[in-house]
Amino acid sequence: MRSVLDYLVPIAVGAVAVVLIFGLGNMLKGGSPSRSQQLMRLRVLLQAVAIVIIMTAIYFARK
Repeated sequence: MRSVLDYLVPIAVGAVAVVLIFGLGNMLKGGSPSRSQQLMRLRVLLQAVAIVIIMTAIYFARK
C-alpha cells in the first residue's frame, strides 16, 4: 500500500498544480468566466482528494 501512495501523492499534487495553472491562464487571457469557475471548482475537488491521499500516506508511514 505504501508504494502505491508513493506514486499517488506526486500525481495528486501535480494534478492540482496543472488545473491551477490552466485556471489562472484562462483568467489572465480573459477567457470565459464560467470556464475559470469550472476549473477552480475542479481544483478545490482535487485539493480535497490530494489531502486525503497525503493524510493516508502519513498514516501508513507512521505504522
